[in-house]
Amino acid sequence: MNQKNYQKELDKIIQKIQNESRTPRLLLHACCAPCSSYCLEYLSEYFAITVFYYNPNISPESEYQKRVEELRRLLDQLPVKNPVQLEVGAYEPWRFMDMARGMEQMPEGGERCFGCYRLRLEETAKMAAEGGYDYFTTTLTISPLKNAGRLNEIGEELGEIYHVACLPSDFKKKNGYKRSVELSAEYGLYRQNYCGCIFSKRVDKIG
Repeated sequence: MNQKNYQKELDKIIQKIQNESRTPRLLLHACCAPCSSYCLEYLSEYFAITVFYYNPNISPESEYQKRVEELRRLLDQLPVKNPVQLEVGAYEPWRFMDMARGMEQMPEGGERCFGCYRLRLEETAKMAAEGGYDYFTTTLTISPLKNAGRLNEIGEELGEIYHVACLPSDFKKKNGYKRSVELSAEYGLYRQNYCGCIFSKRVDKIG
């Protein structure tokens, strides 16, 4: 069982960054505006961030586009210390369906979800390596329904493969999830009632 405290690991990295003269560049994978809100409020104090919206799991395409537009609207309105840019990845639902083949009946939160984590994080790690970023990470760890330990493990593995550091995170800590709910209400963000894929929609859970 994973016993690491990823928030404490992040605190150590931030403390080190504050003693340096250069602002490090972070590629932040984002699933939606509500989950991004607190992460951006928190991380933009210490990093120059590019938000990478890449979620081939989301269905239908209209939902994908709706989340993109909400993310754009949030970035236009949210005050940040360091610059934040947005990169929108291609909509590639077949990549998710290929990954999920044979796991359609698995419950939420299991191996199918872990495969989805890897699919999105690998694209992020590749882009971070190609773009010369100092770190990459994901907003997914803010959700109480996501396995933060597994997300960090996958991120660490991919960081070693692509030679770019995965920033440890468990953004639900320090009342992060609570703050994301508050910011969602403050900015009137569209808050979807399922993670994004057809399987999560079937069980109707908030992700």
